[in-house]
Amino acid sequence: MIDITLQNFEAELINASMQTPVLLDIWAPWCGPCKSLGPVLEKLEADYAGRFTLAKLDSDDQPDIAGQLSQAFGVRSIPFCVMFVGGQPIDGFVGALPESQIRSFLDKHVPSADALAAVEEAQEAELLAAEGDSDAALAKLSEALAIAPGDDAIRADYVKRLLEAGRTADARRVYEPLGPKAIVDARASALALWLEACEVAAKARAPEALAAAIGADKRDFAARFELAQTHMAAQRHTEAMDELLEILMRDKAWSDERARKLYVAILELLSKPQPKAAPTEAKGTLEIAGKAAAVASDPVVDGYRRKLSMVLF
Repeated sequence: MIDITLQNFEAELINASMQTPVLLDIWAPWCGPCKSLGPVLEKLEADYAGRFTLAKLDSDDQPDIAGQLSQAFGVRSIPFCVMFVGGQPIDGFVGALPESQIRSFLDKHVPSADALAAVEEAQEAELLAAEGDSDAALAKLSEALAIAPGDDAIRADYVKRLLEAGRTADARRVYEPLGPKAIVDARASALALWLEACEVAAKARAPEALAAAIGADKRDFAARFELAQTHMAAQRHTEAMDELLEILMRDKAWSDERARKLYVAILELLSKPQPKAAPTEAKGTLEIAGKAAAVASDPVVDGYRRKLSMVLF
């Protein structure tokens, strides 16, 4: 349990909720229902074993924060509890509710024990991959996905690691549940094109043959695209984008914009995933709320984004 003040509001509530949901209990020493609710919330924090953090705010000591939250949610009484996820207040309840109702509220916003365990396995996989132990990382991701088969982020990471390891057939099998989401999910769409490139590369013409075809006809876009796919399959991403730029400079709309789509997919794969957004729309915005930390940019990715913009626009 954490006591929230104006000084630690951003660190302990806004930033902390980017990692773990935080339930803020707004109370006052003179409030009878607050005194009965407090022990219930503390018991639930212990029962949920790290799946959410309980924070408390004395409305008498911190009227600015309490006032802004009350105004944002249209609430005028306490106890008033607000759930923070992804750096934003997303839901709340008023009054000393029974424990069963509070559990129902928490279960809407707090990850299950299995989901939390899967995330921990995935985080261990990332560390192992950074240390160069790709086999152990893949084993961890397999375990994580077995625990939480509906976690698309873990599934996408597993597919990516399998492709990096050259296990195209396994990657195709793991990817299948993501297929229907490729229309609206940029990561899933990019992985689909990488999978296709790996499958094409397995039966593509030799690099010398492709180079000869391109040398004989600079507008042999099919050969140039095939070469770009073989580069992508081999994780020679800048070489792949260079070939795709050659197509785009000559014919932006070639073959239903396949060159542009593959180029964008490579940029997506080279970019770090954005922080997970809050699961529901925020009901209000705090003036004193901090912003989510931006993902650090990559100069190579930024440079190739600029090249694409120059060609397209």
